[in-house]
Amino acid sequence: MSRASWILLVALALSVLASGTAVVYAKYASRKAFVELQQLRAQRDAIDVEWGRLQLEESTLATHVRVERIARKKLKMHIPRATDVVVIRP
Repeated sequence: MSRASWILLVALALSVLASGTAVVYAKYASRKAFVELQQLRAQRDAIDVEWGRLQLEESTLATHVRVERIARKKLKMHIPRATDVVVIRP
């Protein structure tokens, strides 16, 4: 074999090794990104569940019956009598 053939053979061998290393690294990076994606999806799902729970809790706490009960008990509010109502006309 001539010197040029050996150089070409070494260059091709190095190219194959570099290409193989690049494939392995790309596969590793892809798997790492996929794992991160799965973790983020799980986190999103947990946040969605929490958001639904908070919306349900908010709707429960904001019912008219509860607000009126708290107004009567804690704030000592009551419905005014007809004699207490004053109508102002322009």
